[in-house]
Amino acid sequence: MRHRFRPSATEAAALRAAWQAAARSAVLAGALPLCSGVMAAADPGLPRAPQMQFVPTPAGTYRLQRIQACPDGELLDSSGRPRRLSELTRGKISLVTFFYTHCTDPLGCPYAFGLMADLRDRLMADPELRPNVRFVSISFDPTRDAPAQLRGYARDLSARAPFEWEFLTAASTARLQPLLDDFGQDTRVEPPRAGGAARTIHHMLKLFLIDAGGTVREIYALDFLQPDVMLNDIRTLRLEATP
Repeated sequence: MRHRFRPSATEAAALRAAWQAAARSAVLAGALPLCSGVMAAADPGLPRAPQMQFVPTPAGTYRLQRIQACPDGELLDSSGRPRRLSELTRGKISLVTFFYTHCTDPLGCPYAFGLMADLRDRLMADPELRPNVRFVSISFDPTRDAPAQLRGYARDLSARAPFEWEFLTAASTARLQPLLDDFGQDTRVEPPRAGGAARTIHHMLKLFLIDAGGTVREIYALDFLQPDVMLNDIRTLRLEATP
C-alpha cells in the first residue's frame, strides 16, 4: 500500500472534473453581467509548472500498485530498425512517454524533456540506478517524425552516455494508434490551416513508470511531475527487485 500525500490517477481525474464543473458554473454565473455590457474579466495569467508543496515519502517505505501490463507494439528506432516495445520495457525500470518533435507547448513535450533530462542527470549520479533505468520516448506523429528526424532530436537529449534513452516512431499513424489506445493516451490532431501552418497534436502529458518485469506501476500527469517523487519511485522499484 502506498503512503503518498497526493491523489491517485483516478482521484486526480475526479478532481479535474470537479474543477471543470466549478469553472463552468462560474462562467454561467458571470454570463448575465457580460450580456449587460460589463466586459471586464480577470486575467488568469500564464500557465505555471506544478510546484511541490509536500515532503516526498522516503523510497522503499511504500509500494506502488500494479496498474496493468505494459502494452506492446512494433515501432522503429532512430536508425529505422524495427523494435518491439516489449524489448525496451523489460530487464530495466523504464520511463515511457509520448511526444512529437515540433511541439511548442511550454507545459507539453518541451517541459517533459526538461524534467526527464534533470531526472537523467540525477540517475547518472547514482551508480546503482544508472545501469538499471532507461527512458523510452515515442513520437505521436509518424508522418513528420521519421527515423531521420528523430536522430537529430535524440542527439541533443541523449548524448550523455552511458545512460540509455531510446527514441522511437511508428511506420504509420494506423500502426501507432492501437498502442496509444492501450496506454489510454488520447490525442486529437488539428490539421494544417490554409497557408501551411504546422499542425498541432493535442494530448494530455503523461509519463508511465514500468518495472523491470514489464508492469506499469505509476502514471504521472502534469500535476504530479515532480522529479523528487519520481526518483523515489524508481528507487522503490529497484529496492523491490533487489533481494
